[in-house]
Amino acid sequence: MTKTTSAVKDFIATYDCEILTYQNLDKAVEAICCSKSFRNLLLALIEAPAFSKELGDEFAAVSAIEGLSACRSLRSCLNLSLSNFCGLLKQLVIAFDMAAGLEWSAFADKIHQSSLGQEKLLNVLLRSQDGTFYEELASRLVETDPHAIYPTSSYRESQAHVVSTDDDQTIEAVMTSRTFTSIKVLENSLDPQQTVLRDMYVSLRRCVCLVDQNVESYYGEQIEHYFDYHGIKLDKLVYRAMEVDKGIHTVERMLGDFKRLGVSRNEPVLIVGGGVLTDTGGLACALYHRNTPYVMLSTSIVAGIDAGPSPRTCCDGFGYKNLFGAYHAPVLSLTDRSFFKTLREGWLRHGIAEIIKMATVKNEELFCFLEEAGADLITTRFGTLDCEPNSQISNLSQKILGSALRSYVEAEYDNLYETHQCRPHAYGHTWSPGFEIEAGLLHGHAVATGMGFGAYLSYRNNWISSDDFQRILRLISSFGLSLWHDVLLNREIVWAAQEKIVQKRGGNLAAPLPKGQVGKCGYLNSLTQEELYQAIDEYQKICAEYPRQGLGIDPLCSDVGLEDPSTVAHAPVEDTEASEKTLSAV
Repeated sequence: MTKTTSAVKDFIATYDCEILTYQNLDKAVEAICCSKSFRNLLLALIEAPAFSKELGDEFAAVSAIEGLSACRSLRSCLNLSLSNFCGLLKQLVIAFDMAAGLEWSAFADKIHQSSLGQEKLLNVLLRSQDGTFYEELASRLVETDPHAIYPTSSYRESQAHVVSTDDDQTIEAVMTSRTFTSIKVLENSLDPQQTVLRDMYVSLRRCVCLVDQNVESYYGEQIEHYFDYHGIKLDKLVYRAMEVDKGIHTVERMLGDFKRLGVSRNEPVLIVGGGVLTDTGGLACALYHRNTPYVMLSTSIVAGIDAGPSPRTCCDGFGYKNLFGAYHAPVLSLTDRSFFKTLREGWLRHGIAEIIKMATVKNEELFCFLEEAGADLITTRFGTLDCEPNSQISNLSQKILGSALRSYVEAEYDNLYETHQCRPHAYGHTWSPGFEIEAGLLHGHAVATGMGFGAYLSYRNNWISSDDFQRILRLISSFGLSLWHDVLLNREIVWAAQEKIVQKRGGNLAAPLPKGQVGKCGYLNSLTQEELYQAIDEYQKICAEYPRQGLGIDPLCSDVGLEDPSTVAHAPVEDTEASEKTLSAV
């Protein structure tokens, strides 16, 4: 066992639980801070390789992954408030010993409610009997590990190495940046007894929250009750978040609200909504102070398994999808299927496309789960409607969400800044960005059309068998998703989309397609204009043999009550500006 987990276990085994019951908090904190096991724990946390694979493996080996995020945040514990420190320490202890964790939880609650909780841990330690030791430690860390003593963010660190010529006229530098995040599948996150969000904000004593206008109509009072119950001030900002709102004007409005509320650079903003609010809110956080953390509570499937944990924040511009953006992952992403029960079937269908994407090119087991669940996923709203808690569809739904998230995160985070284009999670997203807005399609239907066409190109190139090709198309069609849309007959649009994606992908087509078998991925890098047009004609004939001749159910934004983004994309400049002014007032 390595140093970090050994120190945690030793601390749990040797601390005096009676100290936690002292009525005088100052004396309790003094007694805790002056113990040898506490000092050893603190040093182990500060020196822990927070961003290393080894630390993750170490926690996995002792079945304590639930405490890993807290351990990583405690790397900069000296800079934390006592309230924040005790809350994180509680989470760490619970992961190793539930009974001890409950004792620390009760103590942390006392600290949260006291004025002492707002003091920095370092200041408390400097006043203790071991003050000289901690003063020397702080001075040393300024030189050896500034992230541990004066962090801008507990979630990030950067390093560089520099070489130069003797006269310093040429200087060469290499820079690295590392960050960490947590992704959880959670039930009933707004139930006051579910404390994940409470633990994130209780030490800050307030939460700045961006909420989708549609979510507000269903869950606004529940959000307010949750934070009121825990005594946390809520600054709630409600935005309309339809596809037509995914523009820079929405991001600018968010930035203005952040400035008005004085959002701190180390204060995680809470985003509650679907894919559009995820993208625009995440981009606003990336721009504000150049790096403001945020927590994503996803209320749709697209957000829950794709846009929510994604580091790619963005908004549309000049008629193109996601033209502006930044790489900025949330520090915590929560997927809670309890929100799905209020979604229209069209929204569920649209979101399932992103799960099919990961299943087809990354995870055959997930593909099998989807085949097993079938349309019941939609009718039961992922096991949340007219289902017993432990029914087969309920358990299968949880497996699907967890498996989809793991597959997505493995693919996305291994290429955080999109530095190469071997990106399986871009399956279905090669040609669809060029025709999605033009056709007024829901994103999921556009992606599904791109996946079906991509599967045909794979089959045409002998990359997959006829059985696997038909299996992919059957799965897409079984959920009522689009295999075909007549926008593909506008070949110039599809070719223009290919040309633009080649520009975006560094001069390569690099179209991810299933290769070898379902659940495996390859990359098509050559497709001439003539080959593209011929493939579209052949694919249309194949789609005609499928239910609805390959057409999707409610494939358009207008079919599910959204404004048609194609009308905004083609609106005259003066009309678009007027629309933006109207949206800003919503």
